[in-house]
Amino acid sequence: METVIENATEQPTETAKPKSKRAAKATAKDTPKPAAKPTKKAAKAKPAVEAKPSAGKSATIQTLIGRKNGATLSEIMAATGWQAHSVRGFIATFNKKNGGAVASSKNAQGERVYKIS
Repeated sequence: METVIENATEQPTETAKPKSKRAAKATAKDTPKPAAKPTKKAAKAKPAVEAKPSAGKSATIQTLIGRKNGATLSEIMAATGWQAHSVRGFIATFNKKNGGAVASSKNAQGERVYKIS
């Protein structure tokens, strides 16, 4: 009995499977990634003129401390929505930029009052 092998010259069409998990991960990394989808932020149009959010609050504080009796810390906090440490930081920076123009004192109730001197 003779055995005849047909098509012995054909190459296998299946790709070889990786022998280990590490090899499988390496081949997965080699495949190209699809193009990134555009984000929602990129789709939104920006306004033509951007307003500075702190400019309004800065002007509000300057108006309050520019009054005859100045403004208490709690009044400034209520007007701006800022916390106490943020108001004190703004006052310190304002003083530094304007040569110490803001005076700080306590009123009869013991509240801190800021006033442009």
